[in-house]
Amino acid sequence: MVFSSSTFLFYFLPLVFLAYFLVPGLERKNRVLLVFSLFFYFTGEGVMTWVMVYSILLNYLFAKVFSRIKDGPWKKLGLLFCLLLNLLPLFYFKYFNFTLRNLSVLLGRDYQARKIIMPIGISFFTFQALSYVLDVYKKRTRAQDNPLKVGLYISLFPQLIAGPIVRYETVAGEIEKRTHSLEDISEGLLRFSLGFAKKILIANQMALVANYYYDDLLGKTSVLGFFLAMVSFSLQIYYDFSGYSDMAIGLGRIFGFHFLENFNFPYMARSITDFWRRWHMSLSSWFKDYVYIPLGGNRKGKARQVLNLFIVWFLTGLWHGAYWNYIFWGLFYFLLLIGEKFLLKEKDLGIFGHILTLVLVFFAWMIFRCEDLSVLGNLLKSLTGAYGGLTGGGKDFYPLVVYGLPFFLALVFSTPLEKIWFKKRRESLGINLLGSLVLMAAFGLAVVYMLTGDFNPFIYFRF
Repeated sequence: MVFSSSTFLFYFLPLVFLAYFLVPGLERKNRVLLVFSLFFYFTGEGVMTWVMVYSILLNYLFAKVFSRIKDGPWKKLGLLFCLLLNLLPLFYFKYFNFTLRNLSVLLGRDYQARKIIMPIGISFFTFQALSYVLDVYKKRTRAQDNPLKVGLYISLFPQLIAGPIVRYETVAGEIEKRTHSLEDISEGLLRFSLGFAKKILIANQMALVANYYYDDLLGKTSVLGFFLAMVSFSLQIYYDFSGYSDMAIGLGRIFGFHFLENFNFPYMARSITDFWRRWHMSLSSWFKDYVYIPLGGNRKGKARQVLNLFIVWFLTGLWHGAYWNYIFWGLFYFLLLIGEKFLLKEKDLGIFGHILTLVLVFFAWMIFRCEDLSVLGNLLKSLTGAYGGLTGGGKDFYPLVVYGLPFFLALVFSTPLEKIWFKKRRESLGINLLGSLVLMAAFGLAVVYMLTGDFNPFIYFRF
């Protein structure tokens, strides 16, 4: 079940709202959320829900153990065992067949791939569970005594499928004690509506353009088609994922939770470093705090820093998917960041830096999109005019005509206009009313699109 579906919007959401706000007391409200969150996951995964239950129980027990034993070799051994038990399901469901494919090539053997169905969102809830148990191990937070509250933290449906990756310390206090207000509910509904409109009205339209170039033409297009393929997918993935994050943050606020922001207008970045401070911030901070810093960060000399950055970006690429293009995508950013840190010394290049960053980031998304690397090869060859000259005989202007409005809206709302509006609406009743009406109209139009169409992909749904 995804947020941008009629089942979620017209059945699941009204039921959970009704049950949640009718029952008295925070403990009962938490149980309602836990039951509905597990049901939310069960509707899509069925018996595979055991993977999440396993993660909940495993990390609840290890956190309790770590909170009671003293620092020393036995505690370190327990941590290694905990990490192994957490990562084994992730490896099997996501990377086992990838490993078999590569062993077949390396050893010249024909290892048959297994029919493995990956549980939805396993990368997100595994990393979230690990952050909890690692924080308890490091004594950054107290172990939760109630396993149901650990279950609520890991399974909470607003951020379950695709994040943001919420740290336990962010919501621990609100699991124990939180308030509900009309302001939070109204702000949450507006934020959800914004994310829903971004997903349906912009991301889905950009996906139609991107799919034409990447899937239908397999990258064999004109020079103009190359740039449209690059830009359309870059806009699709931003509005797809940031739209989902908006919906998650909005839903969380309705229930009294204040999740941290996951995006901060990343296409306004003036450097690659700046981009990763703005894009999928919960994942970036996770790798920084739980991988880069424990490895030594930049505290052990430049050679060690380069190695640490290589490990982080190799793992970042691998986290996104079990294909080599994701690893190449991660390593591409490793090279860019090394260049910025040691050659440019992280200098601010002004508007040139902004343009260069956009070109590099948009090109990196092409690597990310092409699980079949031959498609990427075709796209690069298209730059020479080999397949369709400059404009494909004029046919590549067609997407600009048909999808001109979504392209325009995507470019406009990739700027801080949205942030400015949310700030201004608190200062002006007129802007508040007008903006809310426009947003509700956009939400209504998005609902119509959802009900009348059957094209509703979600990129991060399978991660």
